[in-house]
Amino acid sequence: MKRLLLAVALTTVTGAALAADAPALPVTKAPAGAEVYIISPQDGATVPETFVVRFGLKGMGVAPAGVAHDKTGHHHLLVDVKELPPAGQPIANDKQHMHFGGGQTETTLRLPPGTHTLQLDLGDANHIPFDPPVVSKVITVHVK
Repeated sequence: MKRLLLAVALTTVTGAALAADAPALPVTKAPAGAEVYIISPQDGATVPETFVVRFGLKGMGVAPAGVAHDKTGHHHLLVDVKELPPAGQPIANDKQHMHFGGGQTETTLRLPPGTHTLQLDLGDANHIPFDPPVVSKVITVHVK
């Protein structure tokens, strides 16, 4: 039994080390002047626990994940994220990194009361951030 646990522990540690050393994937160049931004709510707004976030994009178009067209991408909403996702790696898909791979340009968001930050990060067909990253400014909302 001890050998089995040691083998599992070594496999887990080795797997984690391999994931950390994974090479960056090919990135898509962002067109010059491309911008993503949050239309609403406004920075500093007080919002209810459930509210709509509208996404804006200039200099590019929106296409669903998996569809590779020039100068297109899809939105990812970062909620209370302190650091941008790493370059050359797919953006995580969790409660803090919300994917809109269907080409959505808005969402209804539910957050607990308190102060929260929101930021958009445009991903390519494979959920990988553009080079240079096409990200919005961080906005703060106060959920009542």
